[in-house]
Amino acid sequence: MNKELMEALDILEKEKEISKETLFEAIENSLMTACKNHFGKADNIKVEINRETCDFLVYAEKEVVETKDEVEDDCLQICLEDAKAISKKAQVGDVLHVEIKSKEFGRIATMNAKNVILQKIREEERSVIYNQYFEKEKDVVTGVVQRYVGKNISINLGKADAMLLESEQIKGEVFKPTDRIKVYVLEVKSTPKGPRINVSRTHPELVKRLFESEVTEIKDGTVEIMSIAREAGSRTKIAVRSNNPNVDPVGACVGMNGARVNAIVEELRGEKIDIVNWDENPGNLIQNALSPAKIVAVFADPDEKTAKVVVPDYQLSLAIGKEGQNARLAARLTGYKIDIKSETQAKDAPGFRYEDYLDEDYDEYSEEESYEE
Repeated sequence: MNKELMEALDILEKEKEISKETLFEAIENSLMTACKNHFGKADNIKVEINRETCDFLVYAEKEVVETKDEVEDDCLQICLEDAKAISKKAQVGDVLHVEIKSKEFGRIATMNAKNVILQKIREEERSVIYNQYFEKEKDVVTGVVQRYVGKNISINLGKADAMLLESEQIKGEVFKPTDRIKVYVLEVKSTPKGPRINVSRTHPELVKRLFESEVTEIKDGTVEIMSIAREAGSRTKIAVRSNNPNVDPVGACVGMNGARVNAIVEELRGEKIDIVNWDENPGNLIQNALSPAKIVAVFADPDEKTAKVVVPDYQLSLAIGKEGQNARLAARLTGYKIDIKSETQAKDAPGFRYEDYLDEDYDEYSEEESYEE
């Protein structure tokens, strides 16, 4: 039994996660390559390896001819006299298995055989790593910051390195080597040098996956994230609904004393997260999406995907948000173009029945903004 070879294969299988069968095939191919380099051809060469003992046999199939003078090719034919020395039952016309001693191979043939095995191991190792991370595509993984490559960041994910491009980084976010961060796997490509993995910190799905890992109700399907809108590094709005009437979707996402959402905010380095209830009624959904602003009236057109919103005068700036962020995120979250007006502005606007909703007088605030997705 070839114990050294068996131990080597066991180590490779355990450390590199390469199957023994693949390694046996690599050894067979390397021996075939060595025979071809040694003899010039290997059409009649056969290699057999016992998978249990790791013992291997290399032999050539040669036709038995009468005399040495009839031997036209030493690689393909053998005379009867030499054949009898191998097998006493040999007859002219028989095909005899002539064993080849691998120790007789020259240095070049041996080196080529070694390179074939090493190349196969490298290819399989790359394939294993690619498959491992391809399964994590569109998911969140934890990595360790290694170094800056220009303005890009190299991140170690364990068995492979990923690249966080400048366009996928949150503006103002700075990392130091050895920092542990969570990233969203955008794509995994197979290249001759191994898998190329691109990751992101700005993708909206990053927030979604973080909630799935943090909130048990989302993971088991009790609570569902219906829509998400994000401006990375600043603010995110998500709309959630519950498939169980006894479970509050917003409360489940926030957690006890805000523990769940705070863990996500901490991972995103302080990014604000608004969690609102999803509603099939577009008017109610838009009203929820514009929170924390109070809404007087919403007129939504599902066909045109537009909505006109009236807010109290003193709530106009809050509804629009800093640089229009609140209205912009609400538009992305709902899929509606939202036109926001204060009550004072709505008095002269046709189609607005703000009087039906007005309960009290508010201070005038003259500003008008329209935002779309």
